[in-house]
Formats: sequence, C-alpha cells, structure tokens
Amino acid sequence: MTRLTWICHGATAANRNARFPLDEPLEEAALQETAALGPLLARTDRTFVSPTSRARQTAEALNLPFMASTALAECDYGRWAGETMTGIHESDPDGLATWLSAPEAVPHGGESIAAVQARVERWMEDQSGTGGHTIAITHATVIRTAVLTALRAPLASFWRIDVEPLSLVQMTSNGSRWSLRFGAA
Repeated sequence: MTRLTWICHGATAANRNARFPLDEPLEEAALQETAALGPLLARTDRTFVSPTSRARQTAEALNLPFMASTALAECDYGRWAGETMTGIHESDPDGLATWLSAPEAVPHGGESIAAVQARVERWMEDQSGTGGHTIAITHATVIRTAVLTALRAPLASFWRIDVEPLSLVQMTSNGSRWSLRFGAA
C-alpha cells in the first residue's frame, strides 16, 4: 500500500491578489502557519516538492528533507504569469474564456491544464507501487489534476475543485489504482 499526501504550498502575494503566479516566496504569516502544520503530519518515507521557491519554503518550514520534481511544477502560464484574472479578462477576454472552457487550450502560450494532468498522472503512476508514505508539496493546479486522476473524472471538472494554501489531500494506492482518503493527517 502506498500512501500519498498532497500539500498545497503556503500563501503568497499571488494567492492574495488573484494573480497567476511567478516564482514568489511565501508570505511571512504563511511561514508561521506552515510550521504549525508540521506536528500534524505522520511519518514520511520521502518528500517531493515542486521546484518553486514557495514549495521549497513550505517543505523547509515543515522541517522535511525533500527532493525537487519537475513533474510537480506549477502550470506554465506563459505571458499571463504575474497578471491578475481581472487584467487578463480586460486584455484577453476571448483567450481567458477559451482557457476556462477547453482544458487543452494554451491561449497564454504556456502549458495547458491537460498537459499538467498528463505529467501528474505519469508521476502518480511512478509512485503507485513504491509503498510507504510519500508527501508531495506542490500547487493547487497540480493537486486538482491529481484528484481528477484518482477519480478518473473528466478534465472539465477541474474548475469545480478548490484547493486552498496549506490544504492536505490524501490518497492511497494498492498498486493498480488511487483512492481518495479522508481522515486525520
């Protein structure tokens, strides 16, 4: 049995301002909130993090040794990186509408939600038979696609999942399929 705990990185200015992220650090309050979460986590056999500074800072605040994995990287938002949703709605309303309705679309010139799901699904397949407890510290976009993968839900459901900073999502795998797991950390 493999247990996988997904942790969304702590809050950043991009979260607070509804901006597509750059590689920004955690807010000071998020560092304190993250450290408080540490004692709630059960023993782990391995921890993987997105290569972004906010994911690494989250792991460091949790006092977890980690390995970076590009499979857990944030979606590449291309020219939208650093921009607010409101600003994009004003400057590229058709592109935003397409992106929100077609998971394979890349109107920003970066990476599609479908491409994010494909790389996350491959990573989950690699982890499914490892046994023990793995922690993955990453981004809401990545966790949303992981949930869809576990449920074998359509990618159109992506927009119906909210993942807050420091959220924990737990899954288990018997080596052939992933299941969501609800309970204490």
